[in-house]
Amino acid sequence: MRIIHLTPGTGNFHCGSCLRDHALVRALGKLGHEMTLVPLYLPMVTDDEKEETKVPLFLGGINMYLQQKFRLFRWTPKWLDRFFDRESLLMGLIEKAGMTRARDLGEMTVSSFKGSHGEQRKEVNKLITWLKKQPKPDLISFSNGLLSGVARSVHEELKVPVVCSLQGEDSFIDTLPEPYRRQSWELFRDNSAFIARYIAVSNYYADVMRKHLELTDRKVLSVHNGIDFTPFHADQSKRLDPPVIGYLARMCMGKGLHTLVDAFIDLRQRDTVHCKLHLAGAKTVADDEFIAQQKQKLDSAGLLDDVEFSPNLSTNKKVEFLQSLSVFSVPALYGESFGLYLIEALACDVPVVQPNHAAFPEILERTGGGLLYDPEDPTNLADSLEVMLSLEERRRKLGFEGGQGARKYFTADRMAAEISEIFETVAKTA
Repeated sequence: MRIIHLTPGTGNFHCGSCLRDHALVRALGKLGHEMTLVPLYLPMVTDDEKEETKVPLFLGGINMYLQQKFRLFRWTPKWLDRFFDRESLLMGLIEKAGMTRARDLGEMTVSSFKGSHGEQRKEVNKLITWLKKQPKPDLISFSNGLLSGVARSVHEELKVPVVCSLQGEDSFIDTLPEPYRRQSWELFRDNSAFIARYIAVSNYYADVMRKHLELTDRKVLSVHNGIDFTPFHADQSKRLDPPVIGYLARMCMGKGLHTLVDAFIDLRQRDTVHCKLHLAGAKTVADDEFIAQQKQKLDSAGLLDDVEFSPNLSTNKKVEFLQSLSVFSVPALYGESFGLYLIEALACDVPVVQPNHAAFPEILERTGGGLLYDPEDPTNLADSLEVMLSLEERRRKLGFEGGQGARKYFTADRMAAEISEIFETVAKTA
């Protein structure tokens, strides 16, 4: 099959969705599909650092913003649009990430869901024009449902089916102020008429989105994420003494970084186990104040010297970081659709301690690689970490078994094979 996959980029840091999409496209290519990856908004960052592609970037972040805010930019010539899509300018935009007002973000989201009927219609039309010039695909794949506004134009102009992945849209939409939150969900539901199938990244998230979008089991399927395990392996020589608790995700409140900091302080004040804390992951300017608050909290407890912060790690540094850990935890507060960071930690034989909600029980049921704690009990995370750190033999056993389980099931090849079957079914019945 000839498949075009549209995926947003982040510009300068890794995100789970980008890593998943890149692994999926490569694995589908190994199955014999002719794949074209189209970057949107910002340049992509993958485990190959920056994805090299001859495909132009569409829906550039600067043009999208200017066309939302200023009517003049909805009619500017192509040469000026190309100027604003230059990588150097887009990378500069990243420094402003998170500084957009909630109202502006809500208006842009609603407009994006409107697609060719929104304020960024010029950008959508440029994408459709380019797609029509390519060899006709059998199917177009969207990375996430926030792109669903483009589905109607694809359906009407290209007359090919669209399959859309679902990976964390609710956690973004539900943070928008009203009336943008309600309008976004309404438009998302309307756009579903032009989506042949949705593929959620976990059973938990499939159920969540069926309810939000008011769709049937047949319309919303689930395929667990998978990764390419090639860069990941255990290295006991890098394990440190005293043991280290690790975190690898966006350095923000939603991922529960402050919850882990509080649990670490609690654990150290118990004086039952001596350990250190290493916090890593994506960071933008918008996260600086929150991170400074955590450092102040640790300093007040006399523990700042026992905590290391490592934002925006390269792939090689990420693997070295994971290999150095004794236990891993990302106590996300919201309903995480999957949590690719867990598979990466398990791939290095590092056991995990996660809240007993969202997609985490599914992952641990498949791998057996850690413990689930009660997120309603403020001391239970520290309790679980204490158990894990106190029993070294059990900790190593959970890490090894979790790594074996992850490598057996959570592979990019398995993910691609299941999604390939869905793609082929959709293309045959379109």
